[in-house]
Amino acid sequence: MVSFLLWCILFILCWPIAIIALILYPLVWLLLLPFRLLGFTIDLSFNLIRNLFMLPFTLAGRK
Repeated sequence: MVSFLLWCILFILCWPIAIIALILYPLVWLLLLPFRLLGFTIDLSFNLIRNLFMLPFTLAGRK
């Protein structure tokens, strides 16, 4: 909602830049998508390694 309001303000102040931003936003999103997926994969890998190291402590803590 905030980004839409900021875009509306930009449209009022300078409509050509707002139209260019509207056109370029999906292209930038598509370009950044692989990096987002890579970050998600790395985060899951680190969580798996941490959980493997913490497994003995978790099992020892249960009664």
